[in-house]
Amino acid sequence: MYITTSSSATSSILRTASSRSSSIFRSFLTPSVSSPSPSSLLSRRSFVTTSPTFRSLPRWSHCFHSKPSPIRLTSQIRSVSPVLDRLQRTFSSMASEHPFKGIFTTLPKPGGGEFGKYYSLPALNDPRIDKLPYSIRILLESAIRNCDNFQVTKEDVEKIIDWEKTSPKQVEIPFKPARVLLQDFTGVPAVVDLACMRDAMNKLGSDSNKINPLVPVDLVIDHSVQVDVARSENAVQANMELEFKRNKERFAFLKWGSTAFQNMLVVPPGSGIVHQVNLEYLGRVVFNTKGLLYPDSVVGTDSHTTMIDGLGVAGWGVGGIEAEATMLGQPMSMVLPGVVGFKLSGKMRNGVTATDLVLTVTQMLRKHGVVGKFVEFYGDGMSGLSLADRATIANMSPEYGATMGFFPVDHVTLQYLKLTGRSDETVAMIEAYLRANNMFVDYNEPQLDRHYSSYVELNLDNVEPCISGPKRPHDRVPLKEMKADWHSCLDSKVGFKGFAIPKEAQEKVAKFSFNGQPAELKHGDVVIAAITSCTNTSNPSVMLGAGLVAKKASDLGLQVKPWIKTSLAPGSGVVTKYLLKSGLQESLNQQGFNIVGYGCTTCIGNSGEINESVGAAITENDIVAAAVLSGNRNFEGRVHPLTRANYLASPPLVVAYALAGTVNIDFETEPIGTGKNGKDVFLRDIWPTTEEIAEVVQSSVLPDMFRATYESITKGNPMWNDLSVPENTLYSWDPNSTYIHEPPYFKDMTMDPPGPHNVKDAYCLLNFGDSITTDHISPAGNIQKDSPAAKFLLERGVDRKDFNSYGSRRGNDEIMARGTFANIRIVNKLLNGEVGPKTVHIPSGEKLSVFDAAMKYKSAGEDTIILAGAEYGSGSSRDWAAKGPMLQGVKAVIAKSFERIHRSNLVGMGIIPLCFKSGEDADTLGLTGHERYTIHLPTDISEIKPGQDVTVTTDNGKSFTCTVRFDTEVELAYFNHGGILPYVIRNLSKQ
Repeated sequence: MYITTSSSATSSILRTASSRSSSIFRSFLTPSVSSPSPSSLLSRRSFVTTSPTFRSLPRWSHCFHSKPSPIRLTSQIRSVSPVLDRLQRTFSSMASEHPFKGIFTTLPKPGGGEFGKYYSLPALNDPRIDKLPYSIRILLESAIRNCDNFQVTKEDVEKIIDWEKTSPKQVEIPFKPARVLLQDFTGVPAVVDLACMRDAMNKLGSDSNKINPLVPVDLVIDHSVQVDVARSENAVQANMELEFKRNKERFAFLKWGSTAFQNMLVVPPGSGIVHQVNLEYLGRVVFNTKGLLYPDSVVGTDSHTTMIDGLGVAGWGVGGIEAEATMLGQPMSMVLPGVVGFKLSGKMRNGVTATDLVLTVTQMLRKHGVVGKFVEFYGDGMSGLSLADRATIANMSPEYGATMGFFPVDHVTLQYLKLTGRSDETVAMIEAYLRANNMFVDYNEPQLDRHYSSYVELNLDNVEPCISGPKRPHDRVPLKEMKADWHSCLDSKVGFKGFAIPKEAQEKVAKFSFNGQPAELKHGDVVIAAITSCTNTSNPSVMLGAGLVAKKASDLGLQVKPWIKTSLAPGSGVVTKYLLKSGLQESLNQQGFNIVGYGCTTCIGNSGEINESVGAAITENDIVAAAVLSGNRNFEGRVHPLTRANYLASPPLVVAYALAGTVNIDFETEPIGTGKNGKDVFLRDIWPTTEEIAEVVQSSVLPDMFRATYESITKGNPMWNDLSVPENTLYSWDPNSTYIHEPPYFKDMTMDPPGPHNVKDAYCLLNFGDSITTDHISPAGNIQKDSPAAKFLLERGVDRKDFNSYGSRRGNDEIMARGTFANIRIVNKLLNGEVGPKTVHIPSGEKLSVFDAAMKYKSAGEDTIILAGAEYGSGSSRDWAAKGPMLQGVKAVIAKSFERIHRSNLVGMGIIPLCFKSGEDADTLGLTGHERYTIHLPTDISEIKPGQDVTVTTDNGKSFTCTVRFDTEVELAYFNHGGILPYVIRNLSKQ
């Protein structure tokens, strides 16, 4: 589940004396004397940070047709700067100094003239490149373009070209993504950190304006809307008003950030889900920056950034702190990944959806093992997959564990670009560039064999309808086996597939009154049914399929029970347009699936409250209630505190389960309900054919819908436009704010790195088993009324109804530290089976909230560590899952394995990640968590190597060996500085 690496030539420089970090970072902002890279010089936009002309530009300038192309967004920004104009005038001379100047060539237009210039991979005349996976070619082009023999060396380029031999050795390479993508839950803490870093620069006597993004940053506000109002015609407006009321301070802060920091574009609330907006609008596929052509690539602070891989854009999720470093010019240090070739053949059967396919792929790849790898899809089956289907599969890369699930650009991609309103000229440029650089797949031509690290194959004809759950996205259940699987879950002991309900209690009926009418609940009854999430709402086939199911059900007289909380949250305004044009939104409304807002909603845990009488019936009778959602995450406690069973399903199946009212049903043999004619209605009676869906997609999804949606998106909405923000570049922190608070990361910081910290006689704060997710560590949902965070808010005069969610309060470190390990479903072995956010304070034996115990250790000057099992930190890429433990005083985490992004985040916050040796864990070593732990790590950073072994001893005489999960030399430099952000500040201060 993890990887280690040997040092590279570039990163070894980092190991030299105390000046190593400053000399390297200086190169990010200062041109190399010997051979500057044209692209790296053109991207250094700190020169324009004080330009009044730059500030007067519209914050959003993607346009269509006769207006400037969305691909030229950064060109518009750059063109206003005289400094960058001078850089452009020296473009030719820079190219002549480039190590790969010999392959810098012109891309001609078919009718005369040129699209621009680019670095040609075929011009290298190296047969190894022809066998490279397409995803690796993107890394290669980036390395060549940015090669200056210092920041990126010829040796780095050679490593990538020789990928077939070097990737098994897990060598380290630098990578510079073209842009950064944020959503507001992760965007707020990122902007807080940038604002705080400016203050730190000030205190160190340096120029605070050095803290500015040097690559384009797009931030989409989509995680804040909650389903407070559902089943109502005015739900969108009502929920948006509540959203602004709760989040006005956060939104104003983000709006301030969009003016205080350069290169930062903010998409206002109510516009859509970040990944769908990225797919339909922000994705460039190929950049054309002042005539320099290069592939689009992106890192995002949301793990599902991978959705853009379906468009042929290399993108993946990173931690917030890693993204901040990328914004500030820090190249990413990554291990050259292996690539799993996934061959698709055949064609999906009638009635099978893209959701069924992605759940099947997820299960297959989890079994194969793809953590830390790219997955690249190819084969004859690709021709039958729409771009939206591909994006659905790419979206769930985090669920199957891969860094990327990549679909190279082909004719299907080009058709989608035209459908979504990209201009013909832009699409022509994209195709010409990718063909010229051997990055385009033409399935009409013979295919050369490419080399992959390993292979997986799926015949699409074998995919069958399915759902996943009840607690993990990769626990796929074929629909025909669902009823049997549900009864097995009721019988089985508490775990990922068990609830341990005694046989005599499994038929229990909880009777209650709903709005004056008699109602009842049983185990498995559905109380939340949500069409939600970027995974599915970007796919017209499944969205219109859901509408057809609703229409057929309504025509037959079926009706969803009124106590089920139904909702529809489209990922963009385009979805609303085609649902209205098709006439199917009316049918969805009839079944209670009114549009509730444009954002993540239920998928991120913003499901809102369920009816009080329903909640009481669940809690008073210990009912295992179910939620069915078209999302990508169903971890325990995420969707809603009262839904212990949570299933991922396609939008049509969400409607079907809502109509059935229970997951305890065999759709093959049992009716969904009784029609108005008194006859039984089965799922097959309301399920649309593939041809029916294709026909309504063809007639209802039109390019003009995309153009209209994204032309108006730039205008915001009245509530957003009315927000007034100060114009100063330093933020004025309000000490009384419960949303935005200055964090203590840089308190008492000096220019000297603190060096590696010792961990001596540390207590165990928590002892976990396997699959502890970032939802367990740092929940995003509701703030429980008896939690430390709730107590903090009540003491400051915040009413319970205004608590909002943890996710919305990520700009306040005091609340987030209290919310760390506050998930009500968390299982800590120190509590001997008790479930909940508490732990044992070892010295006193007291049972306390995790936060209170952590503060008690901290006030006594005692270090703490965490013991964990496999897949620690899986789930969403939340930097607070690392920031929170750091603020609680955690110095190290010892686990069987780590999720990729979370391990990186721990390093970024100065926490030591350690892995047990294979075959060992806390249980096999006889560790109870009541011991005190000493980690024997060298105190001199030069004596620590990536992936080296260290000894851990306890106060009761136990000793065991662990692997230190600093995977690169760069990560050791971060650790030496106490984290990535102090590292950046110290180096920028020296400029």
